[in-house]
Amino acid sequence: MFELNDKTALVTGATGGIGGGIARALHKQGATVAISGRQADKLEKLAAELGSRVHICPCDLANKAQVAKLIDEAIAKLGRLDILVNNAGLTKDNLFMVMKDDQWDDVIAVNLTSTFMLMRAATRAMMRTKTGYGRIINISSISGVIGNPGQGNYSASKAGIIAMSKSLAREVAARGITVNCIAPGFISTPMTDALNEKQTSAIKEHIPSQKFGTPDDIAAAAVFLASTEAAYMTGQTLHVNGGLIMI
Repeated sequence: MFELNDKTALVTGATGGIGGGIARALHKQGATVAISGRQADKLEKLAAELGSRVHICPCDLANKAQVAKLIDEAIAKLGRLDILVNNAGLTKDNLFMVMKDDQWDDVIAVNLTSTFMLMRAATRAMMRTKTGYGRIINISSISGVIGNPGQGNYSASKAGIIAMSKSLAREVAARGITVNCIAPGFISTPMTDALNEKQTSAIKEHIPSQKFGTPDDIAAAAVFLASTEAAYMTGQTLHVNGGLIMI
């Protein structure tokens, strides 16, 4: 089950913990993967680890000109695009009353606007191939569902991704293209590694499973949503959070 042989995928933010985990999981299931991110050296390291069936597509999602070319560049290397995983994200936290305009603008540009642009370009490409198969998987966040103090910009961008995904899902479902989200809770990545022991313990007390998740937990959800077995699921958000919120 969940085999992705002969499928092609583009994963943004592949230099991060979650993005790298998703790229590895899709590749393990047989997909040919294009990995994207800002740090070419980290992309090359991941490509060397994966070996065959991998292509590097560097891109700075804060640069609209680069974003506009990314899907075409990935297709040039992959041959076609079956699966798009919008994983890259940016945080610039601050309380509402003191948040600067550029903190708002930068987070919305990377997290929401680039996701819109990539979804639009990918949908056009998927429809042109007329395979009756397409998967768009957007990584949202628990913050986009319940909000988070000091993350008004980030929470807005992640909530926007969920709503935007539902809209596109309704538009393209008849073409065999599904659009879904994954909303991670607290996942063990370099971002959460920055928390001190007191903060980590306090958070875990509120998680029914009493632990942080791993990138593999998110990757497993991505593999399912990318598979043919998930063909009848669209416009949905999978909450992978150890029970921290239950919807």
